[in-house]
Amino acid sequence: MLQDKLRDHRVPTARESNGALLGGIRKLAPEIAARAAEMEAARNVPTDLVDRLKSIGLYRIFVPRSHGGLELSLPAGLEVVRSLSRLDGSLGWLAMVAGGGGIFATLTRPETHQRIYQNGPDVPLCGSAQPAGTAKPTANGFRVNGRWPFASGCKQAEWMMGFCVITDENGKPATDAQGQPRVRGVALPAQNWEIEDTWHAAGLKGTGSHHIVLRDALVSETEFFDLAGAACVTGPLYPAVRQLLPMFHGALAVGIAEGAMDDLATVANSGRQQFRAATPMRDSETFQFELGRIAADMKAAQAYYEAATASLWHHALAGTLNDERVVVESTQATIWITATCVRIVDACFELGGSSVVYETSPLPRRLRDIRVAAQHAAAQQRQYATVGKEFLTRSAQDAGRA
Repeated sequence: MLQDKLRDHRVPTARESNGALLGGIRKLAPEIAARAAEMEAARNVPTDLVDRLKSIGLYRIFVPRSHGGLELSLPAGLEVVRSLSRLDGSLGWLAMVAGGGGIFATLTRPETHQRIYQNGPDVPLCGSAQPAGTAKPTANGFRVNGRWPFASGCKQAEWMMGFCVITDENGKPATDAQGQPRVRGVALPAQNWEIEDTWHAAGLKGTGSHHIVLRDALVSETEFFDLAGAACVTGPLYPAVRQLLPMFHGALAVGIAEGAMDDLATVANSGRQQFRAATPMRDSETFQFELGRIAADMKAAQAYYEAATASLWHHALAGTLNDERVVVESTQATIWITATCVRIVDACFELGGSSVVYETSPLPRRLRDIRVAAQHAAAQQRQYATVGKEFLTRSAQDAGRA
């Protein structure tokens, strides 16, 4: 049965499933490079560039085919994130949000999902995973208040999402069966939210990740969703969101690191000879040695990323994605990949010498972007504790069966 399913849903090649999209990205590459400083200064992606990315299909990569989307395989969809990240970290981040948003949207009620895509699949979504709001029950739904950080792409979004702690009538947090606060998401059109201009950040500056706010908003029950709930559509990727999201960050990190290596090669191949150096950079054995070491790290990160992505897609096709162990494995892979990519970008910046300290060089931006990306909870090394706990639990279980 599984072999039949895998055969019927074999992983399409990038050329088969997303060739037009990747081709469109390649055509935009020179303009993206030319406008990087503009995006950083504006702390946002220009609307005309968003429209062009929309026109080539960025916002539909994981939207269900039933609603006009591409519904790409996980490897093919993440290749889009990786490709844009290689050109610009902020655009890669927004591609990650666009792809993740299409999957998150499947957790909403069928009527809400239909409203989101009623005019087509190219809908920019944004949101915040932090439970920074409260939802108090009323006779007509819930009264919602909250201020959510890191709402990337909120200025172009058409729908926004935020998570709330559900309370009782007195404002006391309700709890679930495990005694934890009951948290649910809310999805509303962008015009229902306020945007606070707060995104003055060290890196990923072009993402426009401002705070979004709801003040005493009356929200109906139908506009809430549960992160652990069932998807409103069918498809391999939609039964489990938490298992997939870490690897979006892995795709971003790999893309940024690949871009940094591209930038370093450009500097070296320009014939640059550093101060007091006996030979040009590209002819220096020391430079070649260090570049070879970095390239080995890059291959390791790429291989781990590709293997972990393929494993997730295999679970999706097999119907075994909704498993806590898959979350742990995906998180472990993403942490290692991201940490390795941080080292790669750091090393590229150091090898570039004094010429890359200027803002005209893309390497300082790569450095800032990867460092900020690595601060995200999905990629922070503190999450290794969860991996270690899972390893010990599994070891104890294996010993008990021996």
